[in-house]
Amino acid sequence: MTLSVCDLCDTHEAEFAGSNSKQLRILPDVYKSYGGKMSFHGQAHTLRCFEDNSRVREAVAQPGQLNGVGRVLVIDGGGMTRRALVGGNLAVTAAKNGWAGILVHGAVRDIAELRVASLGIKALALCPLRTDKRGLGDAGVPVMISGHLVQPGDWVYADEDGVLISSVALH
Repeated sequence: MTLSVCDLCDTHEAEFAGSNSKQLRILPDVYKSYGGKMSFHGQAHTLRCFEDNSRVREAVAQPGQLNGVGRVLVIDGGGMTRRALVGGNLAVTAAKNGWAGILVHGAVRDIAELRVASLGIKALALCPLRTDKRGLGDAGVPVMISGHLVQPGDWVYADEDGVLISSVALH
């Protein structure tokens, strides 16, 4: 099912009226699309990792679906773009295991492989340099993505118009 971020924003416009809306958050327009799907949504599985994608590899190796719906891997890489947290091999593994998408507050690599992967991928930038593998990082923790708190289990809706985070399902 394809959901439009603009349509969701229109439908839930009243919830944006309050200046302190915590239920709905729109991420700033800094994330570029790199995956084979432009539109994706699902519940967030969060990771915090800094220039080490060991936890990313562990996450995408697991089933990406929850109750028959693909989840979105939300990776807080601290906004660093010196090393890529996701590459072609991890994208293929994620797609094979039913993940709906990946949102990276950091960099990705292997653009040709990412473009053909059957999942949505949004990230800040490209970087050809891979990460170290030190086994560091935290899974299933609250993360800050572009100044917005994303909790495990939040809903992520992404398409060409932007990224919307919600504490409840909007569909």
